[in-house]
Amino acid sequence: MNHWLVKSDPDDYSARDLERDGRAAWDGVHNPVALRHLRSMTPGDLLLIYHTGKEKAVVATGCVASTPRDDPNDAGSAIVDLTFSGWLKRPVTLAEVKSDPFFADFALVRQARLSVMPVTAAQWQRLLAMAGEAGPARK
Repeated sequence: MNHWLVKSDPDDYSARDLERDGRAAWDGVHNPVALRHLRSMTPGDLLLIYHTGKEKAVVATGCVASTPRDDPNDAGSAIVDLTFSGWLKRPVTLAEVKSDPFFADFALVRQARLSVMPVTAAQWQRLLAMAGEAGPARK
């Protein structure tokens, strides 16, 4: 099982929207590196949902619910279905992540424009601990 972080502009589609919808096709990824990561996802992989814009924080967890596939509406792009798992007890801000030397090599810090990125098991655990979680967040 892999861990991922996906970014979303909450003005376009937020974690709250994913919670409401239950399942959604994650689309709109065009960066070649982010697309490579998206195409590497497998059903059951866990993910962190990060809100861009004013929030700039990891806010929730989710799960990959399908194998990636070509986006029928966007040649050269791909989509994958995601489901909402739960809200973090408290958001973990980008400022907090950047201020922790542990995350010096984390793509969220080093490749700020990347919308889909891998998260190591150690980074996953550290982020959940920062959010006050003892384990995977639940609804």
